[in-house]
Parts: sequence; C-alpha cells; structure tokens
Amino acid sequence: MPENKRPGPRVLLTGGKGFVGGRLTHKLGQTHPNWIIDAPGGPSDPGGRALDVTDSHAVDAWLDTHQPNIIVHLAALSAVTASVRDPRLAWRVNLDGVLNVVLGMQRTVPDAHLLFISSAEVYGASLNGAGATDESALLQPVNPYAASKAAADLLVRQAAWTGLSTTVARPFNHTGPGQTEAFVAPSFAGQIARIEAGQAPPVIMVGSLDDERDFLDVDDVVSAYVAMIEARATCGRGDVFNVASGRSIRIGDILEHLLSLAKVSIDVEVDPSRLRAASIPRVLGDAGKLRNELGWKPVTALQQSLAAILEERRRAVAMPPTVG
Repeated sequence: MPENKRPGPRVLLTGGKGFVGGRLTHKLGQTHPNWIIDAPGGPSDPGGRALDVTDSHAVDAWLDTHQPNIIVHLAALSAVTASVRDPRLAWRVNLDGVLNVVLGMQRTVPDAHLLFISSAEVYGASLNGAGATDESALLQPVNPYAASKAAADLLVRQAAWTGLSTTVARPFNHTGPGQTEAFVAPSFAGQIARIEAGQAPPVIMVGSLDDERDFLDVDDVVSAYVAMIEARATCGRGDVFNVASGRSIRIGDILEHLLSLAKVSIDVEVDPSRLRAASIPRVLGDAGKLRNELGWKPVTALQQSLAAILEERRRAVAMPPTVG
C-alpha cells in the first residue's frame, strides 16, 4: 500500500456537533485525508448520537471500541450566561466530563494524546493586568464557566505529570458563521437580520459596549488546534498554548461595524439582563508561544468574519419554518 494511503491515526473529537467541532473535523479531513476521524453525532457521523461525556460508561465504551490515538476534547457548556443560570450543569459537563475522558484514557488508551480545549476565561481577574496575558498568568476565574474550565485545565495538566500525553489550548474569543446567538457577534447580527426582515422593531438590544475583547475568526482557531495536534510529539509535558490575536477590540466597535452593513436604520438600547455581574473590562491575549514554537498566525480579518456572520443570519431568517 502506498505510504500516503496507509491509515493514519484515529482521532476522536468530543463535541463534534458543535460550532468548532464541525470545522475541525473538516480541516483535519482536508489536511490529513488518511487519518480516521471519529466525531460522534458530528459531520463525519451524521446518523450517530453525540458522545455524552458526563456518562463515564459511555466514554469508556467508546474509547475501548474505537481505540483512538488522539482525543480532542471540545465538548463543553461554553456560554458564560448558561453557566450562571445552571452552575451544576457547567461543572458536570466541563469538569466531570473531562475527568471521565482522562480516566477512560488512562484505563483503555494510555498511550493516546489528549488535546484539551480550555479557555482564556480561566485567567479571570489576571486579565486585568496592564499588558497582554500569557500562559504564565495565574488562573483566577470569575464565573462558573471559567471556574469549571480552570479546574479541568489543572486536571489535564496534572494527568500529564502521571504519564498521560496532553496539550492544553486556551483560546480567546472567537466567532464566525454558525455560532449561536448566545455569543455577542451572532446576537447582534441575528437581531439586525430580523429587523431587516420586518420580524422585529428597529431597535437592537445590547449589553455592555465598552468592554474590550481579543477576537479571532473560528477558522484561525481551528488552524491553531491542527498545529497543536501535529506537534504533539514535540510539545512539552502538559504544554499550554494561548490562541489569541494580540489585539483587543471594543464591543461597541463590533456593533458599529455590523450596523454599518445593515440595510435599514436601527436604534440601540441597553438591556440590563445582558450585563454580566462580573465582567473583565479589557481582555488581551499573548499568543507569542504559539507563533514562535508552532509557526501559527491568524489570517482572517475580524471585519470579514462579521460580514460572513451577518450574511449567515440573513439566510437563516429568510428560510421558511420547518413543518412537522
């Protein structure tokens, strides 16, 4: 059999149905066509059910049956607002789910590699520093999502010290078409699309517009994950990489850009329910380690991402409702 036709490693993606999971499945299929991709319930397994990472028996059975060489753990309750509404669910998914994967790997595939997708939210209060936040900053989470991810982050790195091969990614804000309206850019774009279609009054409801965030396009984040997977053999034990643009943008500027693309005049109104009780005013990430060690860099302008999100929301609004 030719070298490029030999089956490559088997990759398991938890959270394969999600916003990032589908794109990562597609990207890995493009860059490594001989790899075997298992994304339960995702685009590579459209007839299957998503793997419930909170069910330790289901996780063990999947790992034992499929014997993956690489696990990318994306499954999470990822919206901060959802974690505030239901902290128990956030901890069950974001910590217990990771514990099930780690213990399952140690029992069934101890030589496999785990790429754990953490979050820049784990830095919390450390993001209040004057400069960009790098991987050495203390984990000081300020909401249930961040706290549950920070605990899982520590768990994965501890597991590395007891022999498991792991890498941790800490992505900063990322967006793109397909992201739910639980996140800021799709929320703005969805409201604009409904207003344009005459489905809502010409007023967009917003939270804080003065907060600044470090945004990336989702495809740039996926490229970073692929780079980490490819470098798994050379990364250090429990290595951690920020995934960030190195630039912060005011939320109000994101809104202004989307409004400049709107087809009708729209007023802006603050909705108190959209304001976070514990918000970090400015978030700026340092991804120098990822650039220097793995050669990664973002290539998609945020304005391009925002335009694509708005077009995707317009198409969704224009679709007739599903019957049945």
